[in-house]
Amino acid sequence: MPPTFFLQPLLDLMRERVDEATRKLGEFIAAEQNAKKRLELILQYREEYAARFVAAQKAGLTAREYQNYQEFLAQIEEAVRQQTMLVGRSEQDTADGQARWQEQNTRMKAIDALAVRHEKAEERRALKQEQKDHDEISAIKQHRKRND
Repeated sequence: MPPTFFLQPLLDLMRERVDEATRKLGEFIAAEQNAKKRLELILQYREEYAARFVAAQKAGLTAREYQNYQEFLAQIEEAVRQQTMLVGRSEQDTADGQARWQEQNTRMKAIDALAVRHEKAEERRALKQEQKDHDEISAIKQHRKRND
């Protein structure tokens, strides 16, 4: 039985870390997409509400109605500001997640390359041993042939 790769536990750990980083990156991307969708919805609602405000102004507004529109538009602007900040944080989280994934993946590939080299060396060793065994058997057969 060929010896096992001495860094196999480390390789297994690195694969787990890459899997975890991949899962986290997927979560970050999904959160970023959701934040951007919410921002788009808020922006769309702001446009629609502003259009209603313009139409209401043309039709005539009381001072109280005008104030209500203004207050609600201010609330929508605050929601846009907050959601824009959330999108920015989500984009940063995604970028950080991509960097972590890349780092873990690079480390895993380095250890994996060592594992591949180990495997190839073991294959070469096994082939040499097989050839040696075959040569010994051939030599024994030749020796017996000569003695008979």
